[in-house]
Amino acid sequence: QVQVAESGGGLVQAGGSLRLSCAISGRIGRIDRMGWYRQAAGKQRELVAGITGEGTINYEDSMKGRFTISRDNAKNTVYLQMNSLKPDDTGVYYCNAKIFVPFRGSADYWGQGTQVTVSS
Repeated sequence: QVQVAESGGGLVQAGGSLRLSCAISGRIGRIDRMGWYRQAAGKQRELVAGITGEGTINYEDSMKGRFTISRDNAKNTVYLQMNSLKPDDTGVYYCNAKIFVPFRGSADYWGQGTQVTVSS
C-alpha cells in the first residue's frame, strides 16, 4: 500500500508565504513524476507545478516566479514553496505522484489535499 500525505496548508494574508510538503510512504519501488495540483471552489483541478525524477520542472504560467517545487528523493517528499500569495491562490492543494509499485506496476496516486486560504 502507498500513502500520500500532504501538510503545510493554512490561512495566510495576501503577500505571505506557505510551504507545502507531501511525504510518500509504503511499498514503493520508484517515484517518477511528482506534482502539485489545486482546486478552487467551483473550478476544475489544475496543475500548479510538476517535477520529474530527473529534476525537470514545469509550472503553470501564473505561478512562475512565485512558487518553487522541489523534491527530496531520499525522503520520498516533494515540496511547494509559495511566496507572494494572492487571494486567487486559495483552494485545496493536492499532491500527485506517479509511483511504480513492485508486482503492481505504475499508477498515479493522490493525497487527500490540504486547504490553502489567502485573505485579502
